[in-house]
Amino acid sequence: MGAIVAIIGRPNVGKSTFFNRLIQRREAIVDATSGVTRDRHYGKSDWNGKEFSVIDTGGYVLGSDDIFEKEIDKQVELAIDEADAIIFMVDVETGVTGMDEDVAKLLRRVDKPVLLAVNKVDNAMREQDAVEFYNLGLGDYHTLSSINGSGTGDLLDALVQVLPDTEQEQDDLPRFAVVGRPNAGKSSFINALIGEERYIVTDVAGTTRDSIDTKYNRFGFEFNLVDTAGIRRKAKVREDLEFYSVMRSVRAIEHSDVCLLLFDATRGFDGQVENIFWLAARNNKGIVILVNKWDLVEDKETNTIKEYTQRIKKVIEPFVDVPILFISALTKQRIFKAIETAVQVYENRSRKVVTRKLNDVMLPLIEQYPPPANKGKHVKIKFCTQLPTPYPQFAFFCNLPQYVKDPYKRYLENKIREHFDFSGVPISVFMRKK
Repeated sequence: MGAIVAIIGRPNVGKSTFFNRLIQRREAIVDATSGVTRDRHYGKSDWNGKEFSVIDTGGYVLGSDDIFEKEIDKQVELAIDEADAIIFMVDVETGVTGMDEDVAKLLRRVDKPVLLAVNKVDNAMREQDAVEFYNLGLGDYHTLSSINGSGTGDLLDALVQVLPDTEQEQDDLPRFAVVGRPNAGKSSFINALIGEERYIVTDVAGTTRDSIDTKYNRFGFEFNLVDTAGIRRKAKVREDLEFYSVMRSVRAIEHSDVCLLLFDATRGFDGQVENIFWLAARNNKGIVILVNKWDLVEDKETNTIKEYTQRIKKVIEPFVDVPILFISALTKQRIFKAIETAVQVYENRSRKVVTRKLNDVMLPLIEQYPPPANKGKHVKIKFCTQLPTPYPQFAFFCNLPQYVKDPYKRYLENKIREHFDFSGVPISVFMRKK
């Protein structure tokens, strides 16, 4: 579980360029799942072996400066609440502006690491100009140029030193997070689970101050419910802003094994729900989709469960091997089934297939349908094995790995799914040189 780093600052100071620079090296690795739509504002990065998530707050604000003025306070507040460290970016060309001072005032009250990054410093003259940023009262600053990358390394060195060590002792219980957009019924679902009598053994503080785990022991299952701050705290911010629910989901997803993605049947599986789905998939988490408020759907005739399920599967292609349950948090319909399914997905995620068995199943299938020849060369796959990672990843060893394209990898993935139960779990398939 990585820490979360937020990049904040006025528009046009270079946040996005810096953000892209941080995540680009990782993009290829993180996106082993093809066909994933990338969320422009969230990515993974690592430096000196330390992995963290990066959030670019700026991308969420559209419109004129005065709209931005109202928004920036909310963004800063959110970054302060949710991130483990904050990079505050300013622009040497414009110097210190009133808005920078406002943000600095908020940041001075925070007891989280804040790194002041002065951007667009690409010559000695500008190095001199940067001195005025001492006036912000945030101590030392780091100069960089996010366009050509100079100075980025020093900033990252400083960053990873202040990031909290999130690898704390974990108990071995499964960790389930309930995610989804605001007002989908997440809280009612959690209350229906916990029950008014609160079957809570203990409240353990989670790995971070903001995330509280509820140890849950009921229906013969024991697990941790990852409760993000957003569920307990009626946030200071208007909950309908997309950015906030994405940020909250990021935190919940990062800290979980299985995500229960809950959405409102009357509103449908919209773009934001889809974003959260891919966020969980890209983080290799188990996923169970819960269609809530099914009892409120008018006109069940035209809206049969089967049709509704097909519509969701169309949207989440090619990763369609995901359980979809129709529930009502209010009437508690199928609540128990939801937990049972989450436990099953958790088991699927930790499933290890014996190498011999895997080869017995896969090699004959590969022989029947080998990878297409490329430039007259034939790919021969000799052997496959599951990698010793916390979630399912498979390596296939062959003579020409670079010639095996995504459609064939998907074929391999589908065959693995047909023979072994990995329902609800993203699978990565790698080609390695034999």
